[in-house]
Amino acid sequence: MPELRPLVTGDAPHVLAAFHSDPAMSRQGEVSDLSTAEAYIRAATDTGAGRLAFAVDVGGSSVGLVGLSIDRANRVGWFFYWMHREHRGRGLMTTAARTAADWALAPTDQSGGGLHRLELGHRRNNPSSGGVARAAGFIQEGVEREKFLIAGARVDVLTWGRLRDDPVPSGGRMMINTKETLL
Repeated sequence: MPELRPLVTGDAPHVLAAFHSDPAMSRQGEVSDLSTAEAYIRAATDTGAGRLAFAVDVGGSSVGLVGLSIDRANRVGWFFYWMHREHRGRGLMTTAARTAADWALAPTDQSGGGLHRLELGHRRNNPSSGGVARAAGFIQEGVEREKFLIAGARVDVLTWGRLRDDPVPSGGRMMINTKETLL
């Protein structure tokens, strides 16, 4: 049964495989070998810098990631996710994102992350990412026109937000294995 658990340095071979599975993964960071995969994991899990990352674990293997960069002063988190190419299209990321967003926005006295707002952005030409955001309860808030330059072409970025008191989305959830606190 798939679950969310903290990303650990032992996941480096899986992170490396995910980055090698799709050239577009380079937008997520620089990972080219085990050493850079370990560095990526250290950066993504640097709680002192306000970062937290969950591995999407399927049968003991990390096949994706849901991460947060936290602005503690404002109780806001930048939400991001990626999935190994071979595991896309199965609904795993939708369920993982929904689970992580619910947890991040739940009050700390309910074993949640205690955040008030989550934000994310994705390229307009990546509608699958928008589908994940929508299914995880995010509401599209705007467009950052021609934000990214990719292969010589300007690409718009769609921005999304989810507030603690927005409607909770329907759909399945994964088990989440964490003792982390965000605030």
